[in-house]
Amino acid sequence: MRRAVLLLAAVLAAAQTHEVSGERIRAHVRFLSHDLTEGRGIGTRGEVVTTEYLAAQFALAGARPGGGNGTWFQTVPLVGIQTLPQAHLSFHGRGRSLNLKWLDEFVGSSLRQRPLEQFEAEAVFVGHGIVAPEYGWDDFKGTDVRGKILILFTNEPASQDPKFFGGRALTYYGRWTYKFEQALRAGALGALIIHTDATAGYPWAVVRGSWGREQPFVELAPGEQALALAGWISEAAGERLLSMAGRRVAELLKAAQSRDFRPIPLGLRVRARLPAKLRRIETRNVIAKIEGSDPDLKSEAVLFTAHWDHLGIGEPVGGDAIYNGAVDNATGCGILLEMARAWAGLEQKPRRSALFIAVTAEEGGLRGSEYYATHPIVPPGKTAVALNFDAFHPVGLIRSVVVAGAERTTFYPVVQEVARRMGLTIRPDPRPEQGSFYRSDHFPLAKVGIPAFSVHQGGDFEGKPPGFAEQLFREFNSKHYHQPSDEFREDWDFAGLEQIARFGLLLGFEAANLEKLPHWQPGDEFYAAREKSLSAR
Repeated sequence: MRRAVLLLAAVLAAAQTHEVSGERIRAHVRFLSHDLTEGRGIGTRGEVVTTEYLAAQFALAGARPGGGNGTWFQTVPLVGIQTLPQAHLSFHGRGRSLNLKWLDEFVGSSLRQRPLEQFEAEAVFVGHGIVAPEYGWDDFKGTDVRGKILILFTNEPASQDPKFFGGRALTYYGRWTYKFEQALRAGALGALIIHTDATAGYPWAVVRGSWGREQPFVELAPGEQALALAGWISEAAGERLLSMAGRRVAELLKAAQSRDFRPIPLGLRVRARLPAKLRRIETRNVIAKIEGSDPDLKSEAVLFTAHWDHLGIGEPVGGDAIYNGAVDNATGCGILLEMARAWAGLEQKPRRSALFIAVTAEEGGLRGSEYYATHPIVPPGKTAVALNFDAFHPVGLIRSVVVAGAERTTFYPVVQEVARRMGLTIRPDPRPEQGSFYRSDHFPLAKVGIPAFSVHQGGDFEGKPPGFAEQLFREFNSKHYHQPSDEFREDWDFAGLEQIARFGLLLGFEAANLEKLPHWQPGDEFYAAREKSLSAR
């Protein structure tokens, strides 16, 4: 007990004094979002500069290499697919034709990893494209959609009932990734999501900026099936498309809210010609390890993650083609580096080890964290918790944090106590309908059983007026998210990011010293995976 108290005193001292510095975080963010890193695109010169910088900073912090063969790196093999501007997508039927314009009206890729994909197929509207037996919901109702192109909306049926699709909170059924996975399971040839700002939670510019460039995918195994087209069409194009079938976007959105909904054949044929440039990519996670002090528990670990990648060099906006990703996610990397430096500087280390992982290809679908989850350095059953850090606004001191998903774990009382100790209020996710739990790097780790969640700023900033946080979010989301304008600003105040680093450090320290590994709460969607991981220890 006395040893644990001394350890607690040590980490509190490190977390509450100069050992954690917002100014050091500022320096990291400034470099990582500089034009020299070329937007930190995977498989580019910008990746080399970025990952070597991260490795060097981990080394200077006093950590040890945690990657393969004694290096700082875990290689993540991917295939890059870039649909070329000559891509063609059109709809025909009922005496009419509609040709859509690449980027302005549609984006997407053939997931079959071929240089050219061509097809013609029937289009059928399938609502939200969800099959969820636990909610008594089936958008397909036994309809045979094999070989067809599914037209659908992202998101899920609206409800305020927390027992029905999570109420306001978006479940995984609402994520676009699920839509494409379910389309493949149903035997569809492809799927096209009609984008609306409301259903997606972000404007078309975000979809265009993400899907209109090279996308990374795990290489298909021999014989593995994939969609001939996974794509999006703009709301305006969707309106024109549905009008050919005598329908409207608002009408079908309303129809898709009903449990009685049945697929609607649109009486249209889809023609596509999708030329693509393919590229094998060997990108990498950067992994630093700090060994624990307990001879028996040091084989277990606490995991800290932040994604280092952004969108690289892309379509110019206002003459600027470098997507710097300062907020998203140079800030999280800066926090990760500072926590590693403070942890390594502790004279008495916590009992369990710590892994600090700057993961790759988050922007391409959480590929780096997904790869780590299936190729772990420390097995999931020996990982106490995983804490993820993604996208912070350096606008001063904070009074609250958001830790959505933490309440689903047995670790939550510790989270509450650490927040109380730091004078921080825990706020609920202010936008649960955005489904952020399923959009960040803790999610693949949760899927293999690790109690995992992201740490975010709450909506309370010192000295800022009511409504400031909401205005900040809306402005960033509409003007800067996944845009070249997400750039470093000299007038940023990193005091709040310093608090986040302290908070994360204390959470990790507590997890590293627990007598028993945390778990998901009984009945949670990840409980069975945790049980399986613990039994495999």
